[in-house]
Amino acid sequence: MTAYTSRPEGSRLADVLATHAQLLSIAGFFLIMVVIFSTLSPVFLTPGNLLNVLRQAAPILIVAVAMTFVITTGGIDLSVGSSVALVNALAAILIQAGVPWQLVVPVLLAIGAGIGAVQGWFIAFQGIQPFIVTLAGLSALRGIALLMTEGFSVPIPTGIGFVQIGRGWFAGVPAPAWIAVAAAVAGFVALSSMRFGRYVTAIGANQEAARRAGIPTRAVLLRVYVLTGLASAVAGIVIAARLGSGSSNAAVGFELDVIAGVVLGGTSLMGGRGSMLGTILGALTIAVIGNGLILAHVSPFFTQIVTGSIILLAVWLNARVFSRLAAGRRRRT
Repeated sequence: MTAYTSRPEGSRLADVLATHAQLLSIAGFFLIMVVIFSTLSPVFLTPGNLLNVLRQAAPILIVAVAMTFVITTGGIDLSVGSSVALVNALAAILIQAGVPWQLVVPVLLAIGAGIGAVQGWFIAFQGIQPFIVTLAGLSALRGIALLMTEGFSVPIPTGIGFVQIGRGWFAGVPAPAWIAVAAAVAGFVALSSMRFGRYVTAIGANQEAARRAGIPTRAVLLRVYVLTGLASAVAGIVIAARLGSGSSNAAVGFELDVIAGVVLGGTSLMGGRGSMLGTILGALTIAVIGNGLILAHVSPFFTQIVTGSIILLAVWLNARVFSRLAAGRRRRT
């Protein structure tokens, strides 16, 4: 007969801390950043600046939500910044050509989804590594944007409704923030409560086992890259509308910020574990760091050093600290 022992006192709290360690850590890190920058600059916590942070964080958060699904499958999409630049440039070019902006928006969304579908087809159905496919996309898409604009910025007329996508306000909150909130809510529901989210997690944990269990792994992988393409198109539209111009130089290093936000939020680069709440906090943290360093009169180029350091730290925590906590939790249960 198997002998059962009582649960050690206090271990339930330890299990909760181990389960949510990454989410708690990014929440704590976010609060620390807020405290530090509010100390360095009295302007940081003003309502105007906080709303500005939300506006700046919106494009990153929109794409980070989609990137969470990609990374949870064990993949990566390095082309999102170039996709944003291409859509950004196309928006200005089409509007300058006299195409109604109400038609431009759905066309750009379709182009973004198409870019994701092409890359997803190579990854899911041709078996090419996501890193290679999206690295090629990073170069090719930026090159197309450069070719179309010849390196110049293309202005967008300010008197049309298109610019309200990036500059408008609703209920005292910038329109881009509302778009980001809608994307985050949809992503959270899809990842935590829908069959698609369970399929994504299963593929990241063990793709072959997921396939043998009857999950259409190729179709799911195709869809997650369509999501990043679509999200990149939304971000490109928001940035073009906010800046009032399109440029092939837009969103340089954007993919770094997106991946940093996702990984910092607790989504494993190895796949099989994703956290949408963590992604939201991670994206906001990246935006807070960028905004805070500017208000503290630190060179904006320093933000790239900080972002790179955050990615390295997050990967190290994933591989060492949190894996040990999870292993200890499994041993106790």
